[in-house]
Amino acid sequence: MLAFFNTTLDNPDIATVLVGALVGIASSLLGTFLVLRKSSLLADAISHSILLGIILVYFITQNQASPLYIVGAAVVGVMTVALTELLANSKRVKNDAAIDLVYPLLFAVAVLLVNVFARNVHIDQDAVLLGEIGFVWIDTLTIGALEIPRAVLSMSIVTLVNLAFVIIFFKELKLATFDSGLAAALGFSPTLIYYALLSLTSITAVTAFDSVGAVLLVAFVIVPPATAYLLTDKLWRMLLYGVIVAFFSSLLGYILAFTFDVSIGGMMVCVSGAFLLLAFLFSPSYGLAGGRMKRVS
Repeated sequence: MLAFFNTTLDNPDIATVLVGALVGIASSLLGTFLVLRKSSLLADAISHSILLGIILVYFITQNQASPLYIVGAAVVGVMTVALTELLANSKRVKNDAAIDLVYPLLFAVAVLLVNVFARNVHIDQDAVLLGEIGFVWIDTLTIGALEIPRAVLSMSIVTLVNLAFVIIFFKELKLATFDSGLAAALGFSPTLIYYALLSLTSITAVTAFDSVGAVLLVAFVIVPPATAYLLTDKLWRMLLYGVIVAFFSSLLGYILAFTFDVSIGGMMVCVSGAFLLLAFLFSPSYGLAGGRMKRVS
């Protein structure tokens, strides 16, 4: 089944699996803390609302490859969270309702702007939502003697940045996630750490848009960390297990999509969901069957 793989980055199979794995790893590293904070729905909100940042930057620059897209996405992502917290702190609506009020509004404004002012430009809601990971090998950069897909390079950078953030600020992230009061007492700023986490989520989302769209991104932000959450009580293990689940979801998802000639991104999501179901059923600590066996023994 793996006979179609070869070792060059410009090979469609290698490029597709690698981009999927990088998106999964980058998303899972940040998603672990969102899941633990019970804020995973914010990933969905950010991945949709930052379309407004992308559109506004395009109107300003008239350039489809401007690096300012990352800045615009990060600003709108943070604005989404700030507006959500503003509504939630008013005590008139609950936090989940506040999320569902803010991001549909921002996403709808973005879609309307696309339909009215950018009809003939290659920016549309279908591309943002669904993407097409199978085409990432077409857009390449020449570095030395290598032809490297642009998505592989950009997602590699984002993954390394996210990994560095988690490693360097691991103690601060852990404290801010589990005991924000203690973090503040020790001189850390839980709010600043939280917004840094969400800003990186926005950057990851906008970088992944061209290749995988919002749907696969949201799945990778939530499902691998949720699967890992069922398997361990250790934070570092949860991060590791989430990365492993994301990688194998990409690899097995591509193989099954190739075998059955179906959507690549859709199959990657289904495989990650299958991992979650297996953990839910058979996790030694929290699975249905595992828990029963533990009680019987």
